[in-house]
Amino acid sequence: MRPIRKVVFPVAGMGTRFLPATKAVPKEMLPVVDKPLIQYAVDEAREAGIEQFIFVTGRGKHVIEDHFDHAYELESLLTQRDKVKELDSLSETLPVTGSVSFTRQQKPLGLGHAVWCARHFVGDEPFAVMLPDDLVAAEPGCLSQMVNAYKETGGNIVAVREVPREHTSRYGILSIGKDNGSLVEVTGLVEKPRPEEAPSTLSILGRYILMPQIFSELERHERGAGGEIQLTDAMARLIGKVPFHGLRFKGMSYDCGDKAGFLQATIEIALARPDLGPKVREILKAIKL
Repeated sequence: MRPIRKVVFPVAGMGTRFLPATKAVPKEMLPVVDKPLIQYAVDEAREAGIEQFIFVTGRGKHVIEDHFDHAYELESLLTQRDKVKELDSLSETLPVTGSVSFTRQQKPLGLGHAVWCARHFVGDEPFAVMLPDDLVAAEPGCLSQMVNAYKETGGNIVAVREVPREHTSRYGILSIGKDNGSLVEVTGLVEKPRPEEAPSTLSILGRYILMPQIFSELERHERGAGGEIQLTDAMARLIGKVPFHGLRFKGMSYDCGDKAGFLQATIEIALARPDLGPKVREILKAIKL
C-alpha cells in the first residue's frame, strides 16, 4: 500500500463572508489566536507524515506563499534583539525547503476543479486534501487518524461527522453500509441534499484521502450542485471501483468559514492554552451575557 506523502490545499476562494476583513488579506491568513488558519492545517498535515504541500491558489493569495518562506529582514531583526522565542515561532512555520508548491485555479469552478488543478503535482499516487476552513482540534490530528485508518482499509477515506437533518443541504452527505462505530462503509454520496431527501445525517468534513483515479473522473469537468465541478460527484463515481470509507474522527471541529464558528474556535483554542486560558476565562466572566 502506497503511503500518503502529498496534500492539496484548495485556497483560491475569495472569502466573501468575511468582508471587509478579506478585502486585502486572504481568509486563510486570518488569525485564530496567534496563528493563521492555514498554519493549523499545515501543522496537522506535517504531524500526519506529509512530505509535499500543494497549494491551489487564486489572485491575491501571494501572502500565503510569503508566509511559508523566510522573512530575512524580520529574522535578522529578531536575532539582533535576542528574541529567541519569536524567532523559533517563525522557524516552526516553515516546511522543508522544496516541499511546497503553488498552482492557480484561474476560474472559480468548484472544489473538484481546484483539486484537478493539482493533478500534475500529485501524479499517480494517493494523496490528501485538506480544507483549511475546517479547523480540527484533536490528538492525534484528524489527518493522522485518517492515515492510520487508510493503512487498514486502503482506498478513499473521508472524515465525517453527524449534522442536524435540517442542515444536510449545506454538506456532502453519505449513504452508508457496514458501520463498526468508527469506520463506515460508503455506498453513496449526495452533494447538499434537501433534508427530506438526505440518505443519512453523516456529513463530510474537509479532510479526504483520495486515490489518483479521482483525476480521471474530474477530467470530465461535469457540473453538479451550484453549477460547479463537485469533488463529491467524482468520488461517488469511484464507489465500487476502490474501497471507500468514512472515519468518525476523535476531536472537535470548527467551521471557520462561518463567523460564529471562527469566533468559537478562537475562544476555545485560547481557553485550552495554559498561557492564555486563565486570562480569557476572566474576560468571559466579566462580560455581561
